[in-house]
Amino acid sequence: MSKRSIQVRLNGVHRQLEVEDQVLMLEMVRELGLVGTKLSCDMQVCGACTMLVDGRPVSSCTTLGIEADGRSLETIEGLADGTTLHPLQQAFIDNFALQCGYCTPGMIMAAKALLDEHPAPDAEQVQRWMEGNICRCTGYSTIVQAVLDAARRGQDTP
Repeated sequence: MSKRSIQVRLNGVHRQLEVEDQVLMLEMVRELGLVGTKLSCDMQVCGACTMLVDGRPVSSCTTLGIEADGRSLETIEGLADGTTLHPLQQAFIDNFALQCGYCTPGMIMAAKALLDEHPAPDAEQVQRWMEGNICRCTGYSTIVQAVLDAARRGQDTP
């Protein structure tokens, strides 16, 4: 199996990685110990694997790791500042927007991309943006509330 050397900025840290051609971006970050990004549908349908690539939400379960070469990647682990949660993470807790937590990292990363692009969305914009992320536990009203709450708080990193 062929390996390629790639350079990425992963959660703000420059990294040089040796990646096999067929390794998915999801597998690549999990092999580095960043296990918050989840694999669920394996078909780009559920959003559990959402990561940000150059600030845009990407299904990492269908994206090759070598496609990350020269790009900036952000996973759920990159949001908190030590023990201080990112405002989105705190808003999900405060609004009871998670239950089992499996979909939560992907939901939060998709919501971060939304708020980076539209800092003051309305409920309809949040619902449309989050359509690619499926949750089987909470229902979506608390998730929408959490995103709107984070927008009100401002989502600058703590």
